[in-house]
Amino acid sequence: MTMPARGARESGRTLAALCICLAGATAPAAGLFAQTAPPSLVTRWAHDVRPGRVLPEYPRPQMARASWQSLNGFWDYALTAKDASQPAAWDGRILVPFPIESQLSGVRRAAGDSARLWYHRTFRAPRLQRGGRLLLHFGAVDWEATVFVNGRQLGVHRGGYDPFTFDVTDAVRPGTTQDLVVGVWDPTDRGPQPRGKQVRKPEGIWYTAVTGIWQTVWLEAVPQEYVSGLVITPDVDAGAVEVRVAVAGGREGTRVHVTALDGAMPVAAADAPAESVVTLAIPHPRLWSPRDPFLYGVRVRVAGGDAVRSYFGMRKIAVARDSAGVNRLFLNDRPLFEFGTLDQGWWPDGLYTAPTEDARRFDLLTLRRLGFNLIRKHVKVEPERWYYWCDKLGLLVWQDMPSGDKYIHSSAPDITRTPESAAEFETELQALIQGRGNHPCIVMWVPYNEGWGQWDTPRVAGLIKELDPTRLVDNASGWTDRGVGDVMDMHKYPGPGAPEPEANRAIVLGEFGGLGLPVSGHTWQSQKNWGYRSFANAETLTSAYIDLVARLFPLIDEKGLSAAVYTQTTDVEIEVNGLMTYDRALVKMDLNKAAAANRGHFPPRPRVTEVVPTALTERVTWRFTLDKPAADWFQPGFDARAWKESQAGFGTRGTPGAVVRTEWKTDDIWLRREFAIQAGQADNLRLLMHHDEDAEVYLNGVLAASAPGFTTDYEQFEINPAARAALKPAGNVLAVHCHQTAGGQYIDVGIVKIEALGK
Repeated sequence: MTMPARGARESGRTLAALCICLAGATAPAAGLFAQTAPPSLVTRWAHDVRPGRVLPEYPRPQMARASWQSLNGFWDYALTAKDASQPAAWDGRILVPFPIESQLSGVRRAAGDSARLWYHRTFRAPRLQRGGRLLLHFGAVDWEATVFVNGRQLGVHRGGYDPFTFDVTDAVRPGTTQDLVVGVWDPTDRGPQPRGKQVRKPEGIWYTAVTGIWQTVWLEAVPQEYVSGLVITPDVDAGAVEVRVAVAGGREGTRVHVTALDGAMPVAAADAPAESVVTLAIPHPRLWSPRDPFLYGVRVRVAGGDAVRSYFGMRKIAVARDSAGVNRLFLNDRPLFEFGTLDQGWWPDGLYTAPTEDARRFDLLTLRRLGFNLIRKHVKVEPERWYYWCDKLGLLVWQDMPSGDKYIHSSAPDITRTPESAAEFETELQALIQGRGNHPCIVMWVPYNEGWGQWDTPRVAGLIKELDPTRLVDNASGWTDRGVGDVMDMHKYPGPGAPEPEANRAIVLGEFGGLGLPVSGHTWQSQKNWGYRSFANAETLTSAYIDLVARLFPLIDEKGLSAAVYTQTTDVEIEVNGLMTYDRALVKMDLNKAAAANRGHFPPRPRVTEVVPTALTERVTWRFTLDKPAADWFQPGFDARAWKESQAGFGTRGTPGAVVRTEWKTDDIWLRREFAIQAGQADNLRLLMHHDEDAEVYLNGVLAASAPGFTTDYEQFEINPAARAALKPAGNVLAVHCHQTAGGQYIDVGIVKIEALGK
């Protein structure tokens, strides 16, 4: 996401009648926040969190065992200096797996890079078979975790998003309670490691830091020979699936038995040596797609007694030419327009961790109800069960690599990483691809977003293809394309837009939209919330969204656009450009109308008539000054005869979407012009404006609109009712101030009349 300027406050008076209420935010479970400040914004699922049964679902559906033991719940915790040894006393209790900064942790304290976060609990070890092993699994710990059992250090794991396992068998003391300690250090944005949007000082599009255990911790007792990994690769062209079973503790000649199932019915089976590739022919394969997300089951047995369950979807993703010779994204040998949302995966009560399984599933079900078939998972990796639900519900996923290290602007070359930073990036990238690679929902890997940590791009894109040749690669989403990978991806706010068609790659719109609406009572903070464009109520937001999507769909045929990603699923902290509020209590626009638009069904298009022209259609003369004028510069009686005269638009050449006829390179510009309107034209007027950056527009001395940030094209803006009421037949004054901070710059303003729909 591109960093915008601040947005506007929201009135919210008519929202309750216009929004669809999906969930009422209620108080969390009694006593859960006893150790911290009173809860602020929470989801309704916080009420369902019980310390004795926290996220109780088996956490790894792609390699599931029948018997396991969850270690979620209350642990002891302490914060010490980074280099301190294990504490002798504890600061209190923390609810695992919620990060310490979150409300649901029961702590809500910042850790910081100078501190080490310690966890402690005891457990009873399950009975093991003769020669059996006891495995301790962590879904994810951010960032460096050192694990001890009964005082014995088992190892250190670095990486905030990937699962890891320790064999604790030899550290367990028979017949007694076991002691488990985990020490965690996280440098957040003071280190180069992949971290996504976490920062020590949240602002704008950067969010609260996440430290420590944030996914499920669990134990499994396994035989001496046990399944340690599965790689499942569907081959639609061959009508088969390939399965490679990794076995730990296996002896030479260990064999595995693999069965594919349609429901409970076996459809193919084979025996093979462990570590070899088992190929199962699937008769008349039922292909996985958003319309029919059918999943086959997999059962794997090791001769030594271990058994696991898994699943797969028969699907194929590719870039290919359609009947007109245009490169498109194909699913199962057919072109499919992929349309979805940018999904951050943050929660007001749990931060990185959803409160419950129902909460996690709710987001995905809502997106399906809204007619989307795609999610771009933005610089975060989710727990396995999130992808399981995408698999089940038929949501395609573009998976970002979490960003880290330094950031670059669009025109800059790739960064140079230290050897340590480079090694960490590649290690975590490989862990992401291998750890999530069995999920049919994932169809695209995205190593970089907008130059965030972008490094050695052609080689990294090639490395991803080597690790996973079955999926597509988006080498850089927005700004910093290096001409490699399978797609050319642009960002345009509000948009929409499309890159120029290419000979070898498909073109996609990786981010657009960002229409904002802060809803009183449902925001992270009461003031200074923002979106890329801000609206006053659900009605105007819905209208603007429908207009945006109506202008998107023609790009599919006209330009060959293959996919589009709207920003975003929910509000996140001070960002208010979500389809839903941060607490998931409201869909902020009319769900049925938005869903119809997402499926290509639009109301009759309004007729747009130009009342005050812009540089798009005429050579319009304005008076302007680059020197700060008197305080009443926007009033009708102000004498601007000393100002210069020139033609719109004003700005620097090369600014996207601009028609520059007068160069403007300073920080500020003030503009005035007079206009007349015909009788009856004062109703249903809107400003037509392209601004880069912050703009204020006055009509006859009354503020008509305030537009922070920037646009990349001409957009319509609502006129404040008081300004519209100030209009008269002749002698109207249109006054504009535009302030620029960095990058391209441009300002041009006109007025259009919008006839009622269907007229």
